[in-house]
Formats: sequence, structure tokens, C-alpha cells
Amino acid sequence: MKAIVLEKQSDKFLVDSEIGTFTLFSRGKNKNDGVFVGDFVDFDPQQKTIEKVYPRKSLLVRPVLANLSKLFVVIAPVPAPDFSVVDKLVLYCLFYQIEPIIVVNKTDICDQEFFDKVKTIYQNVCKIIFVSANQKQNLDELHQEFFGNICALAGQSAVGKSAIVCNIYPQSRAVVGELSQKIMRGKNTTRSAKLYKLEQNTFLADTPGFSSLDITYLPLKEFELCYYYPDFLLFHDKCKYKSCTHTKESETECGVKQAVKAGEIDRQRYERYLQAFSDLSNRTLARRKQMQLEKKK
Repeated sequence: MKAIVLEKQSDKFLVDSEIGTFTLFSRGKNKNDGVFVGDFVDFDPQQKTIEKVYPRKSLLVRPVLANLSKLFVVIAPVPAPDFSVVDKLVLYCLFYQIEPIIVVNKTDICDQEFFDKVKTIYQNVCKIIFVSANQKQNLDELHQEFFGNICALAGQSAVGKSAIVCNIYPQSRAVVGELSQKIMRGKNTTRSAKLYKLEQNTFLADTPGFSSLDITYLPLKEFELCYYYPDFLLFHDKCKYKSCTHTKESETECGVKQAVKAGEIDRQRYERYLQAFSDLSNRTLARRKQMQLEKKK
């Protein structure tokens, strides 16, 4: 019988199936290879054991979570967005093959300048959905994105994450109430992920750690970084060198730098890219120094 793992409880697993929830144990190969929250499994309801783990579409490391389909990055005009965090979340998603969706909440108090700014930065990066949870505007489109997926929300405190979920799923207020004590208001102290069922085949993940992402934990080389910037890839063919990292090359040699100058790529986003490139480069140098020291011992 097939189920999805909702929560890991020490050496046991809480799963949800068509006939209800069960607490199961893992054994044999599954126990050695690991079973994670979000895994789809086959189980024996009589023996209460996990018999098989299905292949994963994705597997996050921080926090450990399998098969996350979409991450909704929620921003609002108030509080003012930290676009460096948004960039990191989008990068994290694209690296792990998760669909990032930027949700602009509180459109009832947005001015045109804010609309234009978000579109200018991210229209060639990922999908953007504009909503007002308080006014219940455009929530149907967001509901369609939730349905049938394992989803998570990330964003600053007070951007309206809990209001969005409550207005799409009024029956989930108890779930949101529990989450509001943790990630929804930036107070999550747990280390492991957990899934909450919103409707059939639709789950909301409690994902501790998304608010404090460090891209240096990604197994990503600095020269690979540009391939996870879809807006940069649009201009990569105009670069003189295929290995162009859009950092040290001159403007005449780099299509991305030309696009920044022309206003086709947001300059501040490009500057944040340079900082991310520098962070990854510094990590590489630190690792090389460490290896050299170890060789001398």
C-alpha cells in the first residue's frame, strides 16, 4: 500500500495513506539507505513496516525533505523585501530542481513602482503571482499552484504567509495555528521537516532553516553559479567566451554586463550575483588552504 511520509519520530515514521495514517518502522535496505519526510513509500499495514521507497524527484539537505515540488517565496511592500534572501531561495530551488514561485502579497497597498520593480527583477527568472490575502484577490490562481503538490512557503515575518494559507484553506486554521508558532513567524526551532495535509494529494511543508540559507553549503562551484540565473542565460550567447562567469570579463566581452548596462537585467540583482560568486570563491580558496595544511601534517 502506498503512502507519503509526514513526519519522522525518532526511529518511527508517521505516514498518510488512502485508508488513514499509520506509524511505521523501516527495516533492511530502506533503513540503511534512509527514509525521509516527503518520501513516497509502500508499506505493510499488518507488519507496520516500510517495504519500499520510491525514487525521489528532489532531496533537500538543509532541511532534509524529499519531493518538494514548489517553494512559494512570499514578499510584500511592507515589510520591505530583502531581495538578497529572495535570490538565495530561488537559487536553492533551481539547484535542487524545485519550482520557485514569487508571491507578492498585500497588492491592495502596493503602488505601481513596487509592481514594476518586482517584475523588472524577476520576470525572466520565475513565475510571479500577485495576491491580496486580506482582500482575497487572485487566490484561485495560487490555489491551482498548491493543488496536488508538496509545497512550502518562505519569506520574512509579517508578509502574510499564514493569511494566504488560511484564506485558501479555511479548514486548515489549526494547522496554520501550529505553524504560526514556528516558521510562519520566524520562530521555528525544530531541525527536521514535517508535512501537513491541506487536501487530497496536497501538503504544506514545515521547513526549518529556509530563513537562514547559506549558499556556501550548496555543492556548487563559483563558475557554475551563472547557470542557475535564468535571466543571465538569456544573454550568455552574446558573451565572447563560453566559460564567461560575467565577473572579470570586460563589458565588450560579456553579454550579461551589456544587458545590465542596457537595463535588461536589474543592476542590483547583478551586484548580488557578484557577492554570491565571491562567497563561493572564498569557500573554494579556504578549502584549498585547508587541504594544503593537511598535506603538510
